[in-house]
Amino acid sequence: MTATAVRTTTRVAGAAAGALLTLAGVAAAPAHAAGYRYWSYWESDGGTPWAYATQGPATARPADGDAVGFRFAVSAEADDTAKPTAAPDFARICADMVAKDGTKRIAVVIDFGGPADAPPGETPPAKRVTTGCAQVRPDATGAEALAAVAKPLRYGSGAMLCGIAGYPARGCGEEVGEEPTAAASPTASEKRDDGGGPSVGVLAGGAAVLALGGAAIWKARHRG
Repeated sequence: MTATAVRTTTRVAGAAAGALLTLAGVAAAPAHAAGYRYWSYWESDGGTPWAYATQGPATARPADGDAVGFRFAVSAEADDTAKPTAAPDFARICADMVAKDGTKRIAVVIDFGGPADAPPGETPPAKRVTTGCAQVRPDATGAEALAAVAKPLRYGSGAMLCGIAGYPARGCGEEVGEEPTAAASPTASEKRDDGGGPSVGVLAGGAAVLALGGAAIWKARHRG
């Protein structure tokens, strides 16, 4: 390898490392990190605490006695997705629903979030949390249970849930740009101390940086 190629390789490697450090710095910045505003989907099996669902409501098939939860919020960090603020209390929510053969009962909790989570120009419903007991066929999905107790529903591409009961009226999982801390963070009464689930991060871009950097280094070496 020539001296010029060595210097080129060193510069490219340094640039790639610097880009990765920049990405890591963005991911570690909690106050101004960009996030996403969307409806997250949660599950509870027989009264257990909320767990972030491993699949969407359009394919998940809760069992009789389960609870499903939907929470609208802005997720800005890993493990920052907020849970529904109401407990998955199947016994209470479905207390008045008599079991019938050929059906299952699913408790549904819908949390519209607070003002800090609302899209620009929109206001969350006055009643932040609503619940309902869906009595549906045995093979019904979480989305069908939701539709049984809350309409209208709005979906986007890829069957992504965009709106419940008309909220929000527009948008679907859009990215939220850098915002002042006060606007991006929940108020004192909305602190997300109820744990969280996975959210969209920025570290995936690191793989692309490494790939581009590696390709540039390979080319520089072969020029020499």
